[in-house]
Amino acid sequence: MPPALAEALGPPSLIGYSCWGFLTDGVLDTPDGARSFRRSFVDALQTAGHQVVLVQANRDLSEAGTDLTGAYRFDAGLPNLDAIVFEWRWPLPGRNTTACGAPGHTCDLHRQQQLLDHYTHDLGLPTVVWDHDLWLPADDPLRGQANVRVADPALHPSAGAITVTSPVPDGTLDSADPSTLARLPRPLPLVYVGNQYGRDEAFDRWFAPAAAQMNHRVAGKWTNTDAWPHVQFTGRIRFADVAGLHAQALTTVLLTPERYRTVGAFGTRLFESVTQGCLPMTPADTVGAERLTPKILHVRDAAELVDRIRWIESIAGTDEHADVIRACLDLLEPYRVSRQAAVLLDALHDLAGTSRPAPVRSR
Repeated sequence: MPPALAEALGPPSLIGYSCWGFLTDGVLDTPDGARSFRRSFVDALQTAGHQVVLVQANRDLSEAGTDLTGAYRFDAGLPNLDAIVFEWRWPLPGRNTTACGAPGHTCDLHRQQQLLDHYTHDLGLPTVVWDHDLWLPADDPLRGQANVRVADPALHPSAGAITVTSPVPDGTLDSADPSTLARLPRPLPLVYVGNQYGRDEAFDRWFAPAAAQMNHRVAGKWTNTDAWPHVQFTGRIRFADVAGLHAQALTTVLLTPERYRTVGAFGTRLFESVTQGCLPMTPADTVGAERLTPKILHVRDAAELVDRIRWIESIAGTDEHADVIRACLDLLEPYRVSRQAAVLLDALHDLAGTSRPAPVRSR
């Protein structure tokens, strides 16, 4: 890699950011959980002195009608860059694996490959693959490419990867006051906000038995629900309404796919609930559970989950309730956007000093 490029990665530099989502609330029919932090994360990179180029179509404008062009740079071409970050996309048969223009086609995978070919393989730019959903295969050639670093949202990342968690916006964390949150009226003992993907086993083990014994609500895209006729599924809600729903509920349950549970990975639902005072009950066999939530919220079976929720109902609005919320907020401190953005930038700085690799094509 030319020395000038390594020097350029010190501020100011041009960092491409590849994603398939929104900086704002976006639209209803999308599973784009990264909306919770994406804008603040981009802001943190720019606060560090870099210029971020969102190398995608401006979906906030074209689909959601929100004009951010005065604050952010979007470019659907191949602009000059010094480094690039990918929110990793993966094949979804019938959606992004179809021909461009086909009914229901989304072009996220095609665009990602175009960017990889140009910036990562041909130009050899420093590249971070942020594998939000842990779908990058263990044997993908990208993992062995000298100018690439994989970032997992896991406390125990895959071999050779670094940890960059689903980050908590600093402002959201700073504004969460435990005493105020504890005093809010919370008519729902139990809620879950999120989609079904890969969560059937956890849902059947934890949420469904508790839901049979108390008022509850499940908001999100759940298409196969015949096994739980007693559960109140209410469909997707607007992203702007997620915080309000958590603010009405005493508790939720951290329902994670097995590939998350075994490596201490967590998504946005952890901080989305905690910062609204909704306590996340945590299966005790979750790897790294002690780094996510206080032990008082760890449960070993559905019966213990119900007992613990009943106890939280009994202390609702008290100083003890506020103390539990405070303990949850304190555990989020390491996952602030400002800290996680710094980890990612350190990885790019390290990569800027590597030699330019021979081109490799990702599968």
